[in-house]
Amino acid sequence: MKLSVPGEHRYAVAVEEGSDLWLTLWVKRSAKGEFFLMLPRKPFRPRRVKQWNPHTGYHVDGTVHMKSYDEKMVTNQCQPLTAFRGTEDLGYYAGHDPKSVGEVCHPTDFNGLVRVPPGILMPDNGGIKVDLVAPGRTPLFDWIEVVSQQIFRDVVPGVAITVGSIRTP
Repeated sequence: MKLSVPGEHRYAVAVEEGSDLWLTLWVKRSAKGEFFLMLPRKPFRPRRVKQWNPHTGYHVDGTVHMKSYDEKMVTNQCQPLTAFRGTEDLGYYAGHDPKSVGEVCHPTDFNGLVRVPPGILMPDNGGIKVDLVAPGRTPLFDWIEVVSQQIFRDVVPGVAITVGSIRTP
C-alpha cells in the first residue's frame, strides 16, 4: 500500500492475535476530500478476469460506487461532501478472515485504529459498519449488536466504524 500521501487520513480495523495485528478493512480520506473504503482480500484471479480489488468510493459530488474486479457493482447518488449533514451509510462488511489474507497492520501507517479482539470478526460471523457523520452526529441503527464503535472526527465529515454482528430476532 502507498500510505505516505500528504493530506490523506487513514483509519484501519485490525484483528489482534497475540502481539500481531491483521488488517481487515481501512478507510482513506484523500487530500481531495473523497472517501475510499478498502477491503484487503486474498488475490483471486481466474483466467480472463480482472484483478479483484473490492472497494467503496464516496466522491465530492455525492456519487457513491462499490466496485469489484474493477467493475461498478452499485452506484448511488448521496449528498455532496461539500454540504454534508447528518449521516451516510458506507455499508456493512462481513466475511473477515484477515490472517489468511496476510496483510499485517502497522499502526503508524494510520491516523486511527480500531483493534478487534480475536473471535469477533470471523468468515461466518461479525461485521464492520462504516458511516460518514457530520459534526455532533452519530450513526443511528438498531440492527447491530455493537461490540465497539469509534468515531474519528479529525476530518469532516467524520468516519464512524462500528464492529458487531447483525441482531437476530
